[in-house]
Amino acid sequence: MTLPFRTLMVQGTTSDAGKSTVVAALCRLLARQGVAVAPFKPQNMALNSAVTLDGGEIGRAQALQAIAAGIAPHTDMNPVLLKPSSDTGAQVIIHGRVRAEMNARDYHQYKTVAMAAVLESHARLLARYEAVVVEGAGSPAEINLRDRDIANMGFAEAVDCPVVLVADIDRGGVFAHIVGTLACLSESERGRIVGFVINRFRGDIALLEPGLDWLEAQTGKPVLGVLPYLHGMYLDAEDAVQPAQAGAGAFRIVVPSLPRMSNHTDFDALRAHPEVDLRFVRAGEAMPPADLVILPGSKNTRGDLAWLQAQGWPAYLARHLRYGGKVIGICGGFQMLGRTVADPHGVEGAAGSSAGLGLLDIETELAREKRLALLEAQARFDDAGIALRGYEIHMGVSNGPACERPAFVIDGRGEGARSEDGQVLGTYLHGVFDDPSAANALLRWAGLRGERAVDTAALREASLERIAEATRPVFERLLSVLSRAGGSATARSGT
Repeated sequence: MTLPFRTLMVQGTTSDAGKSTVVAALCRLLARQGVAVAPFKPQNMALNSAVTLDGGEIGRAQALQAIAAGIAPHTDMNPVLLKPSSDTGAQVIIHGRVRAEMNARDYHQYKTVAMAAVLESHARLLARYEAVVVEGAGSPAEINLRDRDIANMGFAEAVDCPVVLVADIDRGGVFAHIVGTLACLSESERGRIVGFVINRFRGDIALLEPGLDWLEAQTGKPVLGVLPYLHGMYLDAEDAVQPAQAGAGAFRIVVPSLPRMSNHTDFDALRAHPEVDLRFVRAGEAMPPADLVILPGSKNTRGDLAWLQAQGWPAYLARHLRYGGKVIGICGGFQMLGRTVADPHGVEGAAGSSAGLGLLDIETELAREKRLALLEAQARFDDAGIALRGYEIHMGVSNGPACERPAFVIDGRGEGARSEDGQVLGTYLHGVFDDPSAANALLRWAGLRGERAVDTAALREASLERIAEATRPVFERLLSVLSRAGGSATARSGT
C-alpha cells in the first residue's frame, strides 16, 4: 500500500494514556497490509527492559511493538533508555549499552548527545523500513522539560512528522487534557497534531458524541476515534505494577513490591495462572501467608535489600521457611538471598557492601560491565527436561558453595543456585515462568500440583489482535486525514 507518511508519532496527554498500545496496534495493522514497519521510542524511562538480538537492552514496550510488527527487537528501536536507580538519578543506556549513571541535571545537559543518537537510530530504521511508528514519552505539555526535548515535540519537529494525540477518558477530564495540552504547545507543534484518539471508553458512545463535536469545534482537529476499554488484556507493561488483587487460585505466591523493582513482567504468567493467587506486597502492608515467596529483580539491589530489612521481611521469610514454604530469587532478588552484596565501584549508588538475607551460601560483587544475554534451550530441572526461555540483565557476579547446587543445568553448565535444604532457589534468568514446561516444573517444586501453566506467547498474540481490531477504524480515519493533507509539511514526514 502507498502510505501518506514515512514517520508517524503517537503522543499522550499524560503518562499511561495508551501510547504504547496504540503504537503496537498501528504496527500490527500496517504489518497486516504488508508494510515493513518498525516501532521507535526516542527516549524511554522504564525499569522493565528486554534484551535484543543485537545484544543490547531496550524498553519492554518497544520489544512488544516489534512483535506486533512481526520483526525482531533491535536497539535502534529505543536508542535512549533511562533506568532510575534513585529518585534523582538513573542509568543512561545509549544504543543498548550503559553509558553512565547521571543525575537529572547532568542528563539534561547530556541531551544534545542523546539527541544525536536518537536521530542516528531513526535514520537507520528509515533506511530499512517503509514506515516508522514512534511513541512519545509522558506528555508534550511538560513545560519544564521542553528545553532540549528529545522525547516528544522536540523529536517531531526535528524529523518533521505528524503527531496523533492520545488521551485516557477513564482518568476523567479528557477534554481538559486535550485542550490544555494544545494550549501548552507552540504554533508549529499544534500544527503537526493531525487528530485525537480517546482511549479506554466504557459506556454509551451516544452520550460522548456532544463532547466530541465540541472538541472538534474548539480545536479544528478531528477525533480519529474512540477506543473501548478492553478487559483481560495480556500485554507487557512498560513500568507500572497493577494494583494487588485477590486471585482465583488456591496456590499463594507473595512478591515484595520493591521500590526499584525491575522486570516485574516476570510475574505476568503467574498472574494469569488459573491456580495461582499472586499478591504484590507494598510498604507497610501486612505480609500474608504464602506457599511461595519470590524476590524480584531490582535496579538498586543494596537499596532494595535495605528496604526489605526495614520492612521486616527477614523475620517473615524465616517463619515462611520454618513452616515448609519455598523461596525463589530472580536476578537482584537472587543476589539479596546471599551472604553479602558488594558494590565496590558504586555502579548502583554509593560504593560499599551490604549483608544479605543469608538464605543462600553465595557472595555477589557488582561489576561495571552489564551482562545481557538471551536464552532459549533445553535444560534440566531436578530430574525433568524442560524448555527454558529467558534473558539476563545484570551487573553482578555471584559465587559460592550454593552455586554447586544449580537451579538449572543447561548444556552441562549450571545456572543459579539452591540452598542445602532445597527450599531456596536463585537464578539470574528473567522470564523463567513464560514457558509452560519450565513454569510447571518450578511450581511443582514449590508445591503446586497441576499442569495448567499459561502460554504467554499465545495470550500476547491474542491481545495484539484484539487491540489491532479495536484500532482499525482509527487507522483508516488516520490514513484518510493524512492523505487529504497531501503536500503539507507533516504529510512529508521522514523524507
